[in-house]
Amino acid sequence: MKKTTKIILAAALLALVAVGMFFAYQQFKPKPEEGLKNIEVVVVHKDGTEKSFPVKTEAEFLAEVLVSEGIVEDNQTEYGLYILVADGEFADYNADGGWWAVYEGDTRSNFGASELPIKDGGLYKVVYTIGW
Repeated sequence: MKKTTKIILAAALLALVAVGMFFAYQQFKPKPEEGLKNIEVVVVHKDGTEKSFPVKTEAEFLAEVLVSEGIVEDNQTEYGLYILVADGEFADYNADGGWWAVYEGDTRSNFGASELPIKDGGLYKVVYTIGW
């Protein structure tokens, strides 16, 4: 085979894999629960102190709860909610590398707050984090 043919076949295979991964993600991503849910949101501040917010909601995703309950300031971007301020504390990445990480229970979420579906009885944390 010529080198050009190999490159075209490799590019086509890569495109097929990417499309397959996209459809697999869409099929298996967590689905939101409908109806009233009782959840707890905990904000863990830079100094380690915690503040708990028990919430009753019909919202499907965590970002809706965080903003509507005033736990975080609404800072929507084209990619979803970007948390700069939680429970009145500003995370300044440029000053100390600080940012707000979202946790489901004690595990850092693979999803941002805008994509994280909430479940009845769930525990969600917004944790001041320095560095990666």
